[in-house]
Amino acid sequence: MKVTQTAIADVLIIEPRIFGDARGFFFESFNQRDFNAATGTDLTFVQDNHSRSAKGVLRGLHYQVGQPQGKLVRVVRGAAYDVAVDIRPESPTFGKWVGVELNEQDNRQLWVPPGLAHGFLVLSETADFLYKATDYYAPAQERCVAWDDPDLAIDWPLAGSSPLLSAKDKAGQAFRGADFQT
Repeated sequence: MKVTQTAIADVLIIEPRIFGDARGFFFESFNQRDFNAATGTDLTFVQDNHSRSAKGVLRGLHYQVGQPQGKLVRVVRGAAYDVAVDIRPESPTFGKWVGVELNEQDNRQLWVPPGLAHGFLVLSETADFLYKATDYYAPAQERCVAWDDPDLAIDWPLAGSSPLLSAKDKAGQAFRGADFQT
């Protein structure tokens, strides 16, 4: 696999080696040993999640306090613009974000380590989004920063339209003053 650093050192773009011919393709979407070597971690994944969303749906920016989740994310059908925001107060990139398109054509993945907020915007008619998590979902620990927070100034590719949001995401907190306890 090929690993590319982003502007936030711990956030990585992971590209698998794809073997294809006239019959289709094969690739290893996850290998614990290779993942740990590439990321310099010894984390394991405890939960796999799958979401399907329509075009224009924006989910995020989600994170958990006390029980932060690292997420290895990918799109298996369609395309999405994926964003990670560094919410670790001690980090030199605190308050910075990175965004990357994930799609079914190139099968790239994004590693979002524990301590970052995460969100995505669906670019295609629908998108199936898979992610592996390093800790269990804990509703009482979940928090949400507003997707359109002016301090973050995320450049979502909305092309002048408004995203479709859940009630939870509409109620996202301002970055300043958000709960980032660990």
